[in-house]
Amino acid sequence: MPVVSINDAGDPRIADYSGIPDPELARSRGVFVAEGRLVVQRLLSSRFTTRSLLVTAPALEALAADLEPHPCLPVFVVPQTVMNAVAGFNIHRGCLALGERPAAAHWVDLVRRGGPSGPPAADILVALERVGNMDNVGATFRAAAAFGAAGVLLDQACADPLYRKAIRTSMGAALRVPFATDVVLLDALAGLRRDGWAVVGLTPSADAPSAREIFAGVRGTRVAIVLGHEGDGLTAPAMQACSHLARIPMPSDVDSLNVAMAAGIALYECRQSRVSR
Repeated sequence: MPVVSINDAGDPRIADYSGIPDPELARSRGVFVAEGRLVVQRLLSSRFTTRSLLVTAPALEALAADLEPHPCLPVFVVPQTVMNAVAGFNIHRGCLALGERPAAAHWVDLVRRGGPSGPPAADILVALERVGNMDNVGATFRAAAAFGAAGVLLDQACADPLYRKAIRTSMGAALRVPFATDVVLLDALAGLRRDGWAVVGLTPSADAPSAREIFAGVRGTRVAIVLGHEGDGLTAPAMQACSHLARIPMPSDVDSLNVAMAAGIALYECRQSRVSR
């Protein structure tokens, strides 16, 4: 592989690594940043194209086996001080990579393709409305991967799943689970319902049936689980667009769960309903 040693933070060959705390800067360059050895390993084995790596010497040694299938990938080796100066903060594991942003996927194509490797067709999806926290988006992707969701739909107000914090929190799951961004959510939910999907919106309302009850009732149906904003939940139009509303039962003195935690519980219940006798 083309390994290049660099000792100057101003070297133009590593300019795209500068300013990575700014979520819009990498996007404007057509790239995203993977941070940490585990996440970079998962990028190297993902469907995304890796443009280059910026690593310290110990990180290069740790990634040697993962880099073997990529003999033409540029690898820039720098001292830790240079890496910190370029990134703008302390990169604890001495490892960054740039991935190339793909063309935007349409949610219809995602549903038809289904799953990280293609067929079989999707049977469980997650749809997010106005979930703006990077960590919540990342944790939702981690839950989606854990419980076999075929994809995640994110509306225009959601955080970028390819921002480095979202990827890191997802433990690389944002690089594995297919997704569509900038989705016009009401149109997507209406389309899913026309195609026979059960569209289940999560709500803390005590009037809603339990998620376990709802998922048991739609066991043989494809399901889209819809979750909303961290503070306000789903908007009224989004709830009206759902075919079912469901809650996760909890003590009356607890008003709600973190959205990513709720996604994980709902996905578990949905998947269990399909394997239970």
